[in-house]
Amino acid sequence: MNEIREYICEIGRRIYANGFVAANDGNISVKESDDVFYTTPTGVSKGYMTPDMIIKVDCNGKTLEGRLRPSSEIKMHLRIYKERPDAAAVVHAHPPTATGFAVAGIPLDKLTMPEAVIFLGTVPLVPYGTPSTEEIPDALSPFLQRYDAFLLANHGALTIGSDLTSAYFKMETLEHYAKVSLTARQLGEERELAEEEIAKLIEVRKAFNVPGKNPLIH
Repeated sequence: MNEIREYICEIGRRIYANGFVAANDGNISVKESDDVFYTTPTGVSKGYMTPDMIIKVDCNGKTLEGRLRPSSEIKMHLRIYKERPDAAAVVHAHPPTATGFAVAGIPLDKLTMPEAVIFLGTVPLVPYGTPSTEEIPDALSPFLQRYDAFLLANHGALTIGSDLTSAYFKMETLEHYAKVSLTARQLGEERELAEEEIAKLIEVRKAFNVPGKNPLIH
């Protein structure tokens, strides 16, 4: 579908323009069906992609359509789709502040902002794995049933969505959350919301019928 290819390019331009990736960093994918997926190519800047560069692959990562090679991280994306049937899109990027937390080995686990509570919950730190190998999918797997946003140790950030817009907005929220958390720490401390306020926000999330996982809801 050309619309999917065009929208992947649009999101690629957004993550590039926002400084969430540099050079050829990052990758994006969208599920069309259980056996068909669209993914960004390897070695191409996400800010300069065109629809003809987007590759269609099967559930094993074999190219079905496309003249370029699929992202080297396709194994990670396909593992997510296999273990999270509700996932329809994945965004992997290196937003600087969130990636700073990942490099420092610090999860984003302080509940300080209503938006973060409603749309993300806490964000875990996934142990380091070598890019383009099965190490990252294996490290990520234990977290997939509880979270939609992840810090990849010494690597970057990853978000899952019920569609590509949702996955992208979670990446924006994650980076904003990281920036606020860093600023608060520099100013002295992060003041977390009270338990009763968090409970109210969880009810707001339910009322909004926000799709996806949230570790605060059991």
